[in-house]
Amino acid sequence: MVGKIYLIDKTQRINTGIYFQKKCFSLALMQEKEIKLSIITVCFNALDLLKGTVESVAKQKCPGVEYIVIDGASSDGTVAYLESNPTIDRFISEPDGGLYDAMNKGMEFADGQMIWFMNAGDTIYGTDTLPKLIQTIHPDTDIIYGEVMLVNEIRKALGTRSELTTQKLPQNLSWTSMRWGMVVCHQGILVRKSLAPKYDFSYGLVADIDWVIKCLKASTTIQKTDFILANYLQGGLSKTYFKRSMQSRFKVLATHFGLVQTAIAHIWIIIRAGLFSIQRIGKERY
Repeated sequence: MVGKIYLIDKTQRINTGIYFQKKCFSLALMQEKEIKLSIITVCFNALDLLKGTVESVAKQKCPGVEYIVIDGASSDGTVAYLESNPTIDRFISEPDGGLYDAMNKGMEFADGQMIWFMNAGDTIYGTDTLPKLIQTIHPDTDIIYGEVMLVNEIRKALGTRSELTTQKLPQNLSWTSMRWGMVVCHQGILVRKSLAPKYDFSYGLVADIDWVIKCLKASTTIQKTDFILANYLQGGLSKTYFKRSMQSRFKVLATHFGLVQTAIAHIWIIIRAGLFSIQRIGKERY
């Protein structure tokens, strides 16, 4: 896979200049003992958002990291941008089955020990975040997680996810923490690739909750960082389709925790949301 760029028709790019540039970058990674981390961005007709994400990766000075972009055959100039950008090690641009199909492709193509999803519109928090993260990860770490900063469309920092939502990042994350909902988000969690399953499309918009629970169940060593990992752009499909995602979330959680426990947890989730809304009157919230 190293050095190959896949386009819409899945044929290998034969433009020598671009191919050679990408191949050299990948060989430089191979000269490290191993690729420690694969950062994966998925996108579809989101060039303006993608540029900010790629720029945040480019600002990181850290060896042993690869960057992969999975594009769903965009028609907004994304492919030309991917071809010309030296930050991106590999990309695919072809029709796909949606967000989670693209994320499954990203995992398949990743060579890193750990994987980190940073979707179009989201950015790595600071220029020193990635070096600090690599230094923090222990050799036996299966999952490492941390806080994210919520930002609006003009990239204004609004506050951390724990501050602005009912989802508080646990000090000691485990799969049972997830009975209260998505207490950790994709941009704030890195998972050992060998433990990560494919996303289950049957859960629709909330396949991410099922995926995180399965990863946590499979993990032995879970590590928390003491610094913010990413800027998380407000919105997302599950927020846009809130009612439908709530119903799907109940189904996911009932599968893992049982119907009775999930029903009790959801009663508290509803009460908690009401209390939180009262507490945040006149204040910024998600």
